Amino acid sequence: MSGEFSDVAELIRRFDAYDYLLDVGTATALYLALELGRPLLLEGEPGVGKTTAAKALALSLDAPLIRLQCYEGLSANEALYDWNYQRQLLAIKLSEARGDALDEADLFTEEFLQERPILRCVRHRGPAAPVLLVDEIDRADDEFEALLLEFLGESAVTVPELGTFTAMRPPVVVLTSNRSRDLHDALRRRCLYHWIDYPEPERAVAIVRRMVPSANLALIEHATAFVGQIRGADLDKAPGVAETIDWVSALVTLGVADLVREDVVVSLGALAKTPDDRAVLRGELMKGPP
Repeated sequence: MSGEFSDVAELIRRFDAYDYLLDVGTATALYLALELGRPLLLEGEPGVGKTTAAKALALSLDAPLIRLQCYEGLSANEALYDWNYQRQLLAIKLSEARGDALDEADLFTEEFLQERPILRCVRHRGPAAPVLLVDEIDRADDEFEALLLEFLGESAVTVPELGTFTAMRPPVVVLTSNRSRDLHDALRRRCLYHWIDYPEPERAVAIVRRMVPSANLALIEHATAFVGQIRGADLDKAPGVAETIDWVSALVTLGVADLVREDVVVSLGALAKTPDDRAVLRGELMKGPP
């Protein structure tokens, strides 16, 4: 989708209009993926904005977003295409009632084809190419990656009974991974790559201010500094930007103006995701503001 943005700066401005404050590194990776027509693999810790970046990209391009949420056991029938077995069975019964005979070729036609996210992207005929978000690819099985290779390399899907479908306009593909397992080299070679890190303190403050405008600056600065500080602690799940936003929103809802009141502790459910992490965060919080 070359030419959608004149340069990296314009991409940053367009994302800003949808409340996503891009850093230059991520903006450059997105810009190059569009200009070169290559899939983009975004990796980073949970909560740094990988999924939201794909959503903001679709909004900025005024393109439909098609999301494929990955999980263990994800199959081709759920990701690429499937057959409408109920309609096939009904067709068989109606044919028998008429005294006709249906062979296999009659049952495996486009009439009975069900599009799943990837085939839906390939067959999309709207004014703008869709953005396909393959979310948390690391949660799918190793075998699933092999199913993506034809699509990532050729923007095509082969249905043995019908042939190969190729996209009129290659979709914009963003894959995300939390690095819960290593991805195969064959998949990585087909993608541009970018690691999204936790934002630096100044940008973290700007992001939270944008997303929680009702919070005062002192609360935001102390909350983001605290979160940045405790990421170095021994936590099961270090809080990301998303958790920071949730926490500040919770504090505002509780009427907390700064991290000095003891009742801040009751809001930690927005930040900590395990009992052990809650205990660690409570201990750090009771030491006082960073």
